[in-house]
Amino acid sequence: MPDIYPFNRPLLRLDGLIKDLGWLWRPQPFKLRRPDWCRQLPELTEALLQLTEIELTTLSNDHTTLIGWLTAYLPELEPLIELCELTPHSTTTLEDPGPHFSSAIPGRKLRQIELFAAAVGPIDNPITEWCGGKGHLGRRLAAGWNQSITTLEHDEALCSSGAKLAERAKINQRFYKVDVLSPDSDSHLPQKHAVALHACGDLHRTLIRKAVSAKSPAIDLVPCCYHLGKDEQYRPFTGGLQLILNRDALRLAVTETVTSASREIKWRDQEMAWKLGYEQLRQMISGSDQYQSMKPINKRWLREGFEAFCNNIAHRDGLDLHSEIDWSHYQQLGWQRQQEVMRLSLLRNAFRRPLELWLVLDIAEYLSTHGYSVEMGTFCTRATTPRNILISARKRYP
Repeated sequence: MPDIYPFNRPLLRLDGLIKDLGWLWRPQPFKLRRPDWCRQLPELTEALLQLTEIELTTLSNDHTTLIGWLTAYLPELEPLIELCELTPHSTTTLEDPGPHFSSAIPGRKLRQIELFAAAVGPIDNPITEWCGGKGHLGRRLAAGWNQSITTLEHDEALCSSGAKLAERAKINQRFYKVDVLSPDSDSHLPQKHAVALHACGDLHRTLIRKAVSAKSPAIDLVPCCYHLGKDEQYRPFTGGLQLILNRDALRLAVTETVTSASREIKWRDQEMAWKLGYEQLRQMISGSDQYQSMKPINKRWLREGFEAFCNNIAHRDGLDLHSEIDWSHYQQLGWQRQQEVMRLSLLRNAFRRPLELWLVLDIAEYLSTHGYSVEMGTFCTRATTPRNILISARKRYP
């Protein structure tokens, strides 16, 4: 007899392993000059700080390679390689929807939609698209599987635009202006195949609970942005887990930049360096070496030079800067800290995928224990999107 609860064992293994190794991944090098593990692991610390830019990029972009490199210093990380292995979803070749289908969809999003649509079939019931925006995914699924589609979206303008696109494509797609976090969304799930591509935080967690309650015959979900929601601490679907994740820990699971353009990475690095430079300046003025959380910045400040950047933050936060400051010195300190932070953060970043797998396995186990057969695998490469784990659940019937 097949195991109807295949996710319990890997979930419990990850749960214990990530919890026990919290001393390695919970400290944030951005906020600490040196995490405590640097004193306990001096050889690893030195090896990280000596990495070249090419080595840093290679390890940052390949989780398996990173874990393999770290196990020379921390053999206890080796099980993470096996636990994070996922097989690709099986796929179906769908009929080409025609040249006009993709005209309103950005290229990367179109690629994600096509690969999602190929991985979820067959679809034997009418579809409910959760947080559907303009309904691009819904239109593709409706066309590919000859099903009617209901798209739920809270933005009235997106509903209106999507309805026009559906009419032009001659797709049986109805839009409802609905806040899916409200009770009103429940009525759209019974006897429907629920789908959601990159539903964030509470949005995908609400879908899971409501679809199970409604006994939806099928669910296909790609979760995203686990840290977005009303709770400061994650509430697992599965009872008995030991790992406790706050918002910072949840955010760690989605901090990859493999799909970012080089220009975006350049601005990211500059923002980090300038923030760290400002923090060095703030600590000098305040006389305290304790990190102080920084509110989000206006991205325009990054184009106005380091001095203006610091003055803008100081003015906003009510800090009186000295009239004579060696701006080039603190900018240089910021870049120096940025280089250190990027390298020391590799150890913390090694836990991004394990944390995401723990979160996804928690969902899969919940669905399994509530009468669903569940397949969990990748629907695309990480280069297309790092959030590439598809959970496919089908209701088991006696």
